[in-house]
Amino acid sequence: MKKILGIGNALVDIMVRIDNDQILNELELPKGSMQLVDKERSNKVLERVQSFEKSWSAGGSTANTIHGIGMLGAKAGYIGVVGEDEIGGSFVRDMLNAGVDLHMVHSKNETGRVVALVTPDFERTFATHLGASAEFNLDFVSDFRYNDYDYILIEGFLVQDHNLVRIVAEKAKAAGLTTAIDLCSYNVVEANREFLNDIITNYIDIVFANEEEAKALTGMEPRKALDEIASKCKIAVVKIGSKGSMIKSGQASWDIGVIQVKPVDTTGAGDLYASGFLYGLATGKPLETCGNYGALLSGNVIEFIGSKMSRERWNTIKAEVI
Repeated sequence: MKKILGIGNALVDIMVRIDNDQILNELELPKGSMQLVDKERSNKVLERVQSFEKSWSAGGSTANTIHGIGMLGAKAGYIGVVGEDEIGGSFVRDMLNAGVDLHMVHSKNETGRVVALVTPDFERTFATHLGASAEFNLDFVSDFRYNDYDYILIEGFLVQDHNLVRIVAEKAKAAGLTTAIDLCSYNVVEANREFLNDIITNYIDIVFANEEEAKALTGMEPRKALDEIASKCKIAVVKIGSKGSMIKSGQASWDIGVIQVKPVDTTGAGDLYASGFLYGLATGKPLETCGNYGALLSGNVIEFIGSKMSRERWNTIKAEVI
């Protein structure tokens, strides 16, 4: 089985189910976006929603994906930065319990956090305080043994550091890895469109995007965006929510459906889709099967609050993919 490495922001997710969109307007958080905020603003967001029910879990987009790959029983590793605090310790334990090999840096600053506001239509809006993860820099990855792995997944949120992402992609490609990126947020894509198109064309083999991210990157609707992205890399995946997903590689394409579920919270759906897809690739499955694995995982996780599922649910899923 091939090994998958993830690199991204190690964060703790604070999930808050709010009852109306007006709260987002008050907090000046565009619905469906990811906004970087400082600690003071993060505290203000938490103060505004203090009366709503909350749940906590280890998070970060790529960390969620790698955690899912580990839970499926594949060989996975992760690079990130956490603080020497209680929530940083919980992040590490969560990843280790999933069987992930960790290459962590520990900081004196506090672990980063994401306040995820979930509206009644299940849309998620993120206020992200990077905390210790903001310290991620080339010193942590320049001498890394990339050739210990076969695939690397780069978190889209990292593209705001162009030099970091370019060097990681260059080194991974030089070591023979298949490179993947998950675009993560449409507003991050909009702000870094030119860089992303360049990096995808020159270094990236697999692109994961939802329809908003695909449109931000290409200016096109999902089907045409899929074609455009696929013209620049080996495998393009565009996720279209309740309509499923589309995959294209070369001239071949596949439409992937969804499984029937009772949605509670869509947090982690895209991350877990990538888990299933990359697990399929690592175990030598055809692309259509990889997409079906992605749909299976993303469908299951939206029946839970947050990005983590029970071990019992994972056992049920493993029985379907092994």
